[in-house]
Order: sequence, then C-alpha cells, then structure tokens
Amino acid sequence: MSHDLKHTSLQGEPQGEPQGEPMHKVNILTIQRLRAEDRARIEAVDPAVSLTDAGGWFDGEYRETWPAFAAERYLAPDASGSGSRETRDRLLAEAEIIIGGWPFPLDLRARSPRLKWFHQRPAGASNLLSGDLWNSDVTVTTSRGSASTRAIAEYAVAGLLYLTKSLHRAALERAAATFDARAYRPLIIEGKTVCVVGAGGIGMEVGRLCAALGMDVVGTRRHPQAARPLPQGFRAVGGPADLDGFLSDSDVVVICCQWTPETNRLFDAKRFAAMKAGSALVNVARGEIVDEDALADALQRDHVRGAVLDVYVGEFERKPMERLWADPRVLITPHVSGMSDQDRHGGIDVFCDNLRAYLDDKPLRNVIDWERGY
Repeated sequence: MSHDLKHTSLQGEPQGEPQGEPMHKVNILTIQRLRAEDRARIEAVDPAVSLTDAGGWFDGEYRETWPAFAAERYLAPDASGSGSRETRDRLLAEAEIIIGGWPFPLDLRARSPRLKWFHQRPAGASNLLSGDLWNSDVTVTTSRGSASTRAIAEYAVAGLLYLTKSLHRAALERAAATFDARAYRPLIIEGKTVCVVGAGGIGMEVGRLCAALGMDVVGTRRHPQAARPLPQGFRAVGGPADLDGFLSDSDVVVICCQWTPETNRLFDAKRFAAMKAGSALVNVARGEIVDEDALADALQRDHVRGAVLDVYVGEFERKPMERLWADPRVLITPHVSGMSDQDRHGGIDVFCDNLRAYLDDKPLRNVIDWERGY
C-alpha cells in the first residue's frame, strides 16, 4: 500500500493482508518527487512492495544543511519540507530501500539502520560524495545510461554548433549596437572530427547525432570492448591511453564521462596543449573534470576556440569562475542539459528492473563500485 504523505495520514497501517502466512513487506521510501504513474509502476512490480511517498518532505533539512547557493538553486522559494523531524527519522529508520535524488540528507546512512539499497535517480555517482552513503555498506545504484540521454546529447550538439558558428558574436554586437560580420569565424562541421570523452549512454547518443550531421566521430571509454561492434556513428573507440592521440586531430571535444579519481582534472594544461589548435570544448559531465585555470589559459592564447559548459567546479556552492564567466567565448549554463519538454528519464525503468531482481535475489545493475567511483 502506498502512503502519499501529501494527502494521507501516517497513522494507518497497510490493510487487507492475505489470509494465512503474512506477506513479507518490502518498505520502499521515496524522498524525491515522483509522478503518480511512476509510483504506480513501482507498486505493480510485486504485491510485497509497500511504497511511502515522502517527496519534498526533506526540503527544510536540505535548506539547513546544504550550502545556501545549492538550496536557492534547487529548492522552490517556499519549500520548507513537511512533518516533524521525528516523523522523518521514523520514515528513514523503517526503510529497506530508498529512492533519492538531489539534494539528499547528508546523514542518510546514519538515520537508516535497516537500509539495504539506495537508488540514485540521477545518472551521476559523484553527486553522493558529500554524504555518508559513500563508501558505506549500503548497495547504491544509479540511473547511468538511462537518464535524459537524448536531451543532454541535443544540448551537446547545440553547444557544438554555437561554438563552430561563432554565435557568441551576436550577443556582443547587440550590446555594442553594431555589426562586424568579419569577426565571425563560422565552420562547416561536416567532415570535422569530434572526440566524445566517455562513450557511455550519453556519449553514444552524442556520437550518433554528430555522425548524422556528417561528422567523423571518435571516442574513449574506461574499458573499450574490442570484441563488440562500434557504437552507431563512431569510427573508433579507444581507452584512456588513446585520448591524446584523438585530441590532436579533433575539432570539437565533448566531455561525457563520470567524475572519478581517474578523471579529476583530466583536462589539465598538458591535455589542453594536446588538443588541436582552434578546437572547441563542450562539457556536459562534471566541472571537476576540467582544470578551469588551464582552460582559461588556453582561451587566452587562442589555442581553444571557445567552450560551452553546462557544469563548472563548485557549481553547487558558488557562481562560476569569473575569468571564464566574463569571457564571451565561454557559454555557461546551470546544469540544464537534461531538461526538456518531455520526461524521457529512464531512472524509474532502471529502478523497477532492479527491484524485480532484488526481490528475486538476483544481481542489480549500475551498482556503484566505490573504488572505481561509479
């Protein structure tokens, strides 16, 4: 039985147990807002599911425990949460499975003694680094490969076109109230090479769209699988050791990989030096993958044509680095690449598949490997 905490009293207990041996209930708590149809899909997985909907109930705690910049950005101005701290503690203490997102209670593990599995509805694992779930004994899964891949890929292509067509000039000329057609440096992208760093779910969709535009597509993966066919549209997929070779021939680089210890500041001064002169950068992954001082230096000497960044270092705590934000060749957006007019996020699909596996005592997919980082 599902308890919608927005409309239903918490006093009642599930009713209508079958006669004979009591059914073991699996207590699932969602602390992220879900659509009614998604809640129904979860409940339909098995009669043993007891789903409690606490979406929005922890907003007040987030406002108190997360940086003010993050709270202002991710919470509605009037969002203050619901219920008492005692009630929220009880909900966490009773949960065997929790569905969460961003933000989340930083002390979730400490308050959830019965918790066995936490599903992170977003695709990124690094979102959880600041809480006590990271490196804990709880199984944590993500929606990696099934998030808003199409929306993010379209954003990446839009960023690519923005940079190659010098569209930043239009804003400068509006401000100056004059035109300078000679200042534009538009490129034909057909036949140009794009390097997709992280050819996973999002990266493969980026490559497919770029190939449809006539681009030559190469990419990297942490562990390339030579025995498998190349992803649609890709000419080549290599490993981390192949990255610099790809960069020297690439006109555009799109970063789609996970942020891990291995990819932290992956694009440093040496990597920017390895990039083809005049190439462009699009980042739809995490800001920490890019050494922002090195990027600013590469822009200053015109080695990099421009950058479109949907993410930046410290994006949940502060505004972007002034040196980048003030550069007209850099477009920075507030992590909106996954937004669209259609909900194509597959996080609940992943959760329902994993829930069936969990109930059948089978392995779950997308389990975070703490050492690997995703």
